[in-house]
Amino acid sequence: MTEADKVAQRRWFVLVVVRLAGVAGALLGLILIARAHDWAPKILGTAIVLSAMAMIAIVPRSLAHRWRSPEA
Repeated sequence: MTEADKVAQRRWFVLVVVRLAGVAGALLGLILIARAHDWAPKILGTAIVLSAMAMIAIVPRSLAHRWRSPEA
């Protein structure tokens, strides 16, 4: 395995971990919304879910754009 392959594998792993962290955050927010009795925790849970969904959509794409190899 070449060094370029190792770097590509590490970057792919980072992208997967970022997506899984976003999913875990969204699940945490949903649990908070479901178990909350007052409005404040429900609003916090909603904010967590929305930010996790944004993280799932934006962060992997921006990392892939940053890591894109230059055109030869």
